[in-house]
Amino acid sequence: QVQLVESGGGLVQTGGSLRLSCAGSGRTFAIVTMGWFRQPPGKEREFVATINLRGDSTYYADSVKGRFTISRDNAKNTVYLQMNSLKPEDTAVYYCAADASSWYHSPPIRLDDYDYWGQGTQVTVSS
Repeated sequence: QVQLVESGGGLVQTGGSLRLSCAGSGRTFAIVTMGWFRQPPGKEREFVATINLRGDSTYYADSVKGRFTISRDNAKNTVYLQMNSLKPEDTAVYYCAADASSWYHSPPIRLDDYDYWGQGTQVTVSS
């Protein structure tokens, strides 16, 4: 099994920044692709960003492109999401996800592209 634990959420004002972390443990050889999703209040979970194993391919949702940056440290089995210029519409529970499959040209953006999920961390952006 793979365990994913997110941290770094909190309350921030519009225009502020937060950095989310997600640490993986257990069968870490199965942590190849990593991604971030979010679920705004009353809405469905949606794709935010994904990164491949080597970290040389990333893909972002249009709503966060240019403001969020995904990165990873494979030695620590950790993925990060740097969130800048935050907006109230970024308010959501943010989930880390991982999968044993790799990608280069077709980024995995669907929920069922990922086998492992964290419990989520709340991000609230006040106006």
